[in-house]
Amino acid sequence: MNIGFIADDARKKLMQNCCVAYRGILTHHELYATGTTGRLIQDAAGLNVHKLLEGHVGGEQQMSAMIGQNQLDLILYFRDPDKSQGIRGDTSDFTRVIRMCDIHNIPLATNIASAEILLKSLDRGDLDWREMYR
Repeated sequence: MNIGFIADDARKKLMQNCCVAYRGILTHHELYATGTTGRLIQDAAGLNVHKLLEGHVGGEQQMSAMIGQNQLDLILYFRDPDKSQGIRGDTSDFTRVIRMCDIHNIPLATNIASAEILLKSLDRGDLDWREMYR
């Protein structure tokens, strides 16, 4: 499975911790992330991550395009709900990612609780239907 990772600045440490905790599951999959998030995951968990551009310079748009081309099977997007909306235009990028996931039936986690459920489901084989969907 191909898994995408995006994390707002305030959630990057949480993303690192999640990837360290679920390293055993994640090692069996192809990982894609926006630039800084990918580097931090790679450094913390020792995972091989395909790094896109940094989120604010096009990484989230690249991730949306990959979703649109059905190249990703699961997205973990740890966003900061306290972030002021509209400062960098990130809310439209986030909305685009959600919309693309909804259109293409891509499971999406926006917090650690939903990420853990999806990662454990992935490990059990509950997301194998994505292979048939592609």
